[in-house]
Amino acid sequence: MKKQWIVTGAAAILLVSTSAGVYAGTQLQQIKAYLDPSMKFKVDGKPFQPQNDKGAALAPISYNGSTYLPVRAISNALGVAVEYDGKTNTVLLGEKIAGIPIADSFGGDQRTKDPDLTSYNGKDYKDVFFNNLSGNRSSSFMLYPKGKYQKLYLQVAAIGEDIERFFVQDDRDDSKLEIDTIEVSEGLKTFEINISGVDELFVYADVKDGGSMFVPLTTSYYK
Repeated sequence: MKKQWIVTGAAAILLVSTSAGVYAGTQLQQIKAYLDPSMKFKVDGKPFQPQNDKGAALAPISYNGSTYLPVRAISNALGVAVEYDGKTNTVLLGEKIAGIPIADSFGGDQRTKDPDLTSYNGKDYKDVFFNNLSGNRSSSFMLYPKGKYQKLYLQVAAIGEDIERFFVQDDRDDSKLEIDTIEVSEGLKTFEINISGVDELFVYADVKDGGSMFVPLTTSYYK
């Protein structure tokens, strides 16, 4: 079953368009509305065409003096994350109230729960990414937010030696969302990164010989 989300700029009313077979028992009301393909849009002064997930153009809907636009297309244009919670029939826009630990979907090769490796400055983080390969000057892993979140709060520490170059990259277009260095003396450093609309992230560090990158997966989270 495929859902399309439509929102009005006038009253923030949400409608669901789905198959007729699921109408029974819901609170959906049938209306008579009009598609208006002649209406044009600009975002920050640049022309914008709402599209569905297959790239086909979408026309706004006119109903009772209000214009209704597809939520996902508009959220992508404005940099606002959007997700649908089917259990509560709720469209979620922007940051989540509660953070979602990246551990819930992390699949990196150097993930460990070894107590000898998960502790940092006296605290056991239980589940971490820890690259301690001797002589390896690079360390990296992938994250898959799948466009569901507005922000990534990523904690990183350099152990043994400084991290000379650290970046988080949108794997869709290779744009760098964060570039920095991390010194051992800085301790556990937290990066707040806007990831609205991002499906995949590439996290990379250049580590000096003998150093490691430590990322606690339980206290790094999406919102």
